[in-house]
Amino acid sequence: MNMFWDESENYFTNPQPVTDTMIKKTEDLLGYKLPKSYMDLIKIRNGGTPINTCFPTASPTSWAEDHIAISSINGIGGEWGIDTDSGSQFMIQEWGYPDIGIVLCSTPSGGHDAVMLDYSKCGNNGEPRVIHVDVEDFENPNITFLAENFDAFISGLVNEDLFNDE
Repeated sequence: MNMFWDESENYFTNPQPVTDTMIKKTEDLLGYKLPKSYMDLIKIRNGGTPINTCFPTASPTSWAEDHIAISSINGIGGEWGIDTDSGSQFMIQEWGYPDIGIVLCSTPSGGHDAVMLDYSKCGNNGEPRVIHVDVEDFENPNITFLAENFDAFISGLVNEDLFNDE
């Protein structure tokens, strides 16, 4: 995991080390238990841009025929945290994402799509799956399944050089 994060300060959520108290407050605020693999990741670095920013898909998305791209994985606190005024709850209300979990990753589209933890099948305390949500059509958001859990999602991220996005 030490080689997971890009060294840039882009989307770096909060320089303070993540504590169990911060995690508990975030879970209470959002109403969902955060996945252990996510908590482990943000304890290393509290959000930012990973080195590998693409996730292959079996079907086309609004981003590409064969993958999605992310700009960041959001941590907690600071400017970009999932628990802040511009975090997950704001994104769900402002952009019309389905209210089924936590908006966790921002994308290059600037809000038109996002990666979410989806608790709709596991309940608020279960292990959420990871989905990509495109809200270009506000009436019918397009949901693409990405991974069974957050650990599988971060393990499946690949470098953008694998795709020819001309």
